Amino acid sequence: MFFSSIPSQRAVEALSSTRLAPFWLDRPDRPASVPELVGSEHADLLVIGAGFTGLWTALLAKQADPGRDVVVVEGGRVAEGATGRNGGFVSSSLTHGFANGMDRWPDEMPTLLRLGHENLDEIEKVVSDLGIECDFVRSGGLDVAVDSHQLAPLEETAAAATAMGHDHHVLTARELRRRVDSPSYLGGSFDPTGVALVDPARLAWGLRDACLAMGVRLFERTPVRDLSPREGHVMAMCRRGIVRADRVALATNAFPPLLNRLRHYVVPVYDYVLVTEPLTDTQWSTVGWSGREGVSDAGNQFHYYRTTDDGRILWGGYDAVYHPGNGFGPQFEHSRDSYERLAEHFLQTFPLLEGIRFSHAWGGAIDTCSRFSAFWGTAHSGRTAYVAGYTGLGVGASRFGAATMLDLLDGRSTERTELAMVRPKPLPFPPEPIRSWGINLTTASLQKADENGGRRNLWLRTLDQLGLGFDS
Repeated sequence: MFFSSIPSQRAVEALSSTRLAPFWLDRPDRPASVPELVGSEHADLLVIGAGFTGLWTALLAKQADPGRDVVVVEGGRVAEGATGRNGGFVSSSLTHGFANGMDRWPDEMPTLLRLGHENLDEIEKVVSDLGIECDFVRSGGLDVAVDSHQLAPLEETAAAATAMGHDHHVLTARELRRRVDSPSYLGGSFDPTGVALVDPARLAWGLRDACLAMGVRLFERTPVRDLSPREGHVMAMCRRGIVRADRVALATNAFPPLLNRLRHYVVPVYDYVLVTEPLTDTQWSTVGWSGREGVSDAGNQFHYYRTTDDGRILWGGYDAVYHPGNGFGPQFEHSRDSYERLAEHFLQTFPLLEGIRFSHAWGGAIDTCSRFSAFWGTAHSGRTAYVAGYTGLGVGASRFGAATMLDLLDGRSTERTELAMVRPKPLPFPPEPIRSWGINLTTASLQKADENGGRRNLWLRTLDQLGLGFDS
């Protein structure tokens, strides 16, 4: 299926009363903000950033050593960045999908698959043990083919994952449409255990509350301006205060990095999301979807979509917009063109939902690196550690990223730190203006490949050979 990106009048009308705000954060139960850091503080461990990576880091650090003095500083509010703006897919994948992992670390994939599933199990256990009410549902994930050339790769991936002990079921079009009914589906695969759905903001707020209960000190609206080593410590200069820390965990992801070296490895790309109004019983009868599976189509530029606990459909993806010079900020969080394109694609996928309206629309930045999955490193003679580059599957992988970062900070040799995935860094992005030119050419080439039966042009084939690329 070729998705037409020219918005119809029905798509425009579906957006006529849309609120420009993240659905997950537009809640009366959002926790009240805690005060900004003012003055001077000391910490055994300073965590910079209170999204998923930062919250998991603080929680795991306190669980391992309750006496460890942990301070978390957040430039805005908890879950205000990517953590509260994603689709709420909790994937077991640590490698941004099976195919990407096989391309880069084929010998380690059995281990990475096992560690990924163990990581997802641990997230589920924490949610249960702490009683976090975040609509966590281990519903599984569907990958759907909407063009004939997408069928064979899905079948090959399912067979390879199954051979490694993680069952993926190949589905015919008819079998797939019994789960979720769309005339665009030609077939697909089902991963019954590797994907969960969650309300990401409520998960983050639950982790926040758990951290506070364990004695973590949290300061919101406390952006760090400078980070530098000082006499055996690391000094974090904030807007109205200073933190002197023995160790620092950087969990800023797509935000402008505090370490200059990271500027060459991470670029922010903007992804956009729509959420419908609650569907009627009649509308649900046309779609089915009683199993609440998370769904993504198999294009280079792909959509991801899911249901919510109050009967809506969340629909996002496709566009991945890079703004020259690593453009980042609230001015990029909304795009009328992207919203209209997404609305049109939604109606092409579910034509029987004619007349649907979208209640919310928003965008957020994804921290992308050249290998599409997280990477780690240290600075300041090992006193500072970082993880970044999740490229869109960070809801689940962030816990693994946090645990690995703590291993590095504490100087522990573990199964995680010995991974080939963890030790080297990805290739850096080139400087501007070559960076913008390369990203834009890659994005256009990926779209052309989707339109031409998956055939990759010379540019994409060259990137394949170099282990580079750019993906939604």
